[in-house]
Parts: sequence; structure tokens; C-alpha cells
Amino acid sequence: MRQTYGKLTEELLKHTTPKTVGIDNGFYVSTFRHLVEQVAKLSFLNKDFLLFFRGQKSDYKNKIDSSTFYPTIYRGEYLTQQELDYRFDKLNSASKILVELFKRNKVEGHAELRRKKLIQWSLLQHYEVTETPLIDVTQSLRVACSFAQLYNTEKTAFIYVFGLPYYTNRISVNSEYDLINIRLLSISPPQALRPYFQEGYLVGTDDITNDYFNKGELDLNNRLFAKFEIPNNEQFWGKEFDKIPETALYPKNDTIESICKEIGNELTPNKAQSNIGDFLKLWTTLEQMILEEARKYKRDVFNTRDALYVLMKYDEEKIGLLKEFDILRMFRNKLVHKPIEVSNEEISKNIQILIQLKGAFFK
Repeated sequence: MRQTYGKLTEELLKHTTPKTVGIDNGFYVSTFRHLVEQVAKLSFLNKDFLLFFRGQKSDYKNKIDSSTFYPTIYRGEYLTQQELDYRFDKLNSASKILVELFKRNKVEGHAELRRKKLIQWSLLQHYEVTETPLIDVTQSLRVACSFAQLYNTEKTAFIYVFGLPYYTNRISVNSEYDLINIRLLSISPPQALRPYFQEGYLVGTDDITNDYFNKGELDLNNRLFAKFEIPNNEQFWGKEFDKIPETALYPKNDTIESICKEIGNELTPNKAQSNIGDFLKLWTTLEQMILEEARKYKRDVFNTRDALYVLMKYDEEKIGLLKEFDILRMFRNKLVHKPIEVSNEEISKNIQILIQLKGAFFK
């Protein structure tokens, strides 16, 4: 996403600059009323953008000591291609399971969900099922502050203000700023209670991919206009305002939450039972090992298919193992694209085949 700097109020300019907002400490405000007043001034100064908010209990920094807001799928200071491929495979599997469970449970909008990948990703991100290329924000300052104080044992919390282009549709793609903005209230079925209580939006980068040139372009800090630090206590709200309780932020009897928990159980590696996450983790590890082995013979090998051809040419003793790996790829593709059709027994069986193949290949 394209770097954009906001206009700051006179008070904020005494504390920071538009270019150093992420590096400098948050501007301290003692009450919710004072925060609302500051945001109102920011909104007036930045009329070309809509302001969105995010509340956190900590100010997470990158290696240059600036606040950072990567979507979960891109988080990690030293994110390998192997790990990134694994995360995208897991996301694809989760998306397919979500579509099938929506249909099976007769959730409203399941036909549209099947067609729109961004709706699938939005729900998986908002219900914290697996890593996605999207990050949660809200247009409600009260929601952001309530989240910042939720489960927070520190003395303070942080509120971030982002300037985003005006959205024109429920899923808005802005090619000028390389941004996608998804209004959760407009794409979620009525059985999904959480988005309606949280007034949630999802933001990501246009042309989302697991093959990026500059990871920094994926960081929402490119749109950071202001950073505030607030006290983590009830006095912050005063007599005029109230914090949103946990039971409202995470309402009970949410049908979509139950569905998403079922998907999460399928994806999370589990010692007691082999599952999708176990297989995909092992698969990406073996793929990376094959790539590295092929590069001993030919430097410019960038995908597993080319690596297999190289190894078959230069290491004839392993041709049988390589063909077995290629056959196993068909199971992997079925697991990623049609996970609902794969049984736990099949997963367990093929995990054992992968383990044996890895041992035979690199003994």
C-alpha cells in the first residue's frame, strides 16, 4: 500500500511529526472525551480520508523501532518463503471448509461466500481462525478503546488512527493507493453477531500474494496518521461514557463463531490426532528441502516442479522417491482445495508416507 502522511493538530505537532508518528511515543490523553476531541480535529484536517481506529494493549515495533501493523499472514521478522507458503495453504484449506460448513448449516449468503475469496478471508480473520492477508480496524473509537483495555494488565494502552480512502462499496478496491477495504457489516450473514457489535472493517493490500517484492508495502503503518496512549482504568471513561463489556465485543450464541472454532480445530496441529495443519507443515518443509537440494546442481530453481526435473536429471538414484513425491502432490492439492472430502485416516496415512519419504530422501 502506498505511503501517505496525515495532517496533525497543533497539539500533536508539538509532540511528533507526520513522518515520525510510528517511531515517537504515543500522545498521551487522559480521558475518552479528550481523545474524541483530538480525533475530531484530525478528521477535519484530513478531509480527503476516512479515519479508522485500532486499539492494542502494546505498541508493537519493527526493527527500526516504528509501530508496525502487518496482517497476521505476514507477521514475523524473518518470515521464510516456506512458512509463508504453509500459511497460504492453510488459509486455502480453511476457506474451502468454511464454504462447505456454511452450505451444510444453511447459513444465509453461502452461495456468494463460495464465489468471493475476500469474504471468506474476512470471516476467517475476524473470527481468528488462521492467518490471513487482512487486518482488523474499526470506525468506532469506543470499540478501539474497549479492545485496547481488554485483557490488559499494563498501566496504559494504545489507540492508532489510520487514514484510508473513502470506500464506495462493501468491498472497495482502490488501485491508486493499493488498498482493499471490506465493510464487515455489509458482507457478514446475520448469524455472525461479532462484526455487528464491533463495527469491524478489514484492510489489506491490493494484488495480495505470497510472492511480494517489498514486505514493507504490506504494513498498515504506511497509513498511520496518529498514535495515542491512554490510561488503562475506568477513570479514562469518566461519567459520560462507558467501556463496551467483553460480553458485547464477543457475544454468545454466535453461529459463525461455532463454525469457525470447528475449522480452527481442523487446522491446529494436534498431538492426539493428525490433521490438515500437520500435513501442510510437513509438506512445505519437504518442498523446501527438495528446492535446496536441486539448487546444488542448478542455482535458478524457484519452484518444486523445476526442482524435481533437476534432481531427476542429476540424481538418478532418487528418481523413484521423486515420482512418489509427485504422486503425493495430488493428495496435497485435494487437501488444500477439497479438504472436506479428506478423512482423518487419509491424512494420518499420508503424513506417515511423507515422513518415510523425507527419511529415505535425505538419509
